[in-house]
Amino acid sequence: QVQLVESGGGLVQAGGSLRLSCAASGIIFSINAMGWYRQAPGKQRELVAVITTGSRTNYTDSVKGRFTISRDNAKNTVYLQMNSLKPEGSAVDYCHGRVGSRAGGSATEYNGWGQGTQVAVSS
Repeated sequence: QVQLVESGGGLVQAGGSLRLSCAASGIIFSINAMGWYRQAPGKQRELVAVITTGSRTNYTDSVKGRFTISRDNAKNTVYLQMNSLKPEGSAVDYCHGRVGSRAGGSATEYNGWGQGTQVAVSS
């Protein structure tokens, strides 16, 4: 079984910074892709940034130049450095991972979410 645990959310003033972490634990053979999504009240969950096996990255347009996603393979952890935060960025941020694992004696790919971490940006 694989678990994804986020940390690093909180309250920050506009223009400030936060760094989110997502640590994967359990039976892990590979981190195939991990990403960050956010969901504001009354809105759909949307992709913020993703990093793949080859450390290729992709960002939604609204965060390009301000956010950086990175990974530490030795720690099975992905980070999201968020700079120049804006009030409209207030949301619950979720980590999503596609992780090579094992279940029932067979290789499988875990595809799941963390529990979410609140990011609040005051104006």
